[in-house]
Amino acid sequence: MYTFKDLNGCLVQLSFSNEILIEEASHVWVICSYRDKWLLTNHSERGFEFPGGKVEKGETLEEAAIREIQEETGAVVLNMTCIGQYHVDCGHIPFSKKVFYAQISSINPENSYFETKGPVLMSKLPDRIKEDERFSFIMKDDVLTYCLDYIKKNQLC
Repeated sequence: MYTFKDLNGCLVQLSFSNEILIEEASHVWVICSYRDKWLLTNHSERGFEFPGGKVEKGETLEEAAIREIQEETGAVVLNMTCIGQYHVDCGHIPFSKKVFYAQISSINPENSYFETKGPVLMSKLPDRIKEDERFSFIMKDDVLTYCLDYIKKNQLC
């Protein structure tokens, strides 16, 4: 397990095991690839980030991940793997996110991408992503770094 503070000074615990951290995840975050590129979404307020969001009542975590990808990018999931979970505690309302890695089969244009401006494909993520103002704060803590290392180490992409 990895423990660190995010950009807001919140305590983050990240685990790549199947055990549930402090609480069952109520959010999902999906690192997506499509044709050897990273598939992100351009959130209207936060900037570039991987798709994700809250799990709706009656949904499984996997269903929520697939729905969020489709809503925010128009993408169709080819296959998806749960890679871990992280818990964020800022002292007020803590939350947990399940992290998935998804390979995408196609991207379909949508009339609406909900709170995002739609899909963004990148051949490479910037080396200095933490300083890049185009990217959401969600992309700027060590969760992304550890997850990308895990994906590479386990040859998921």
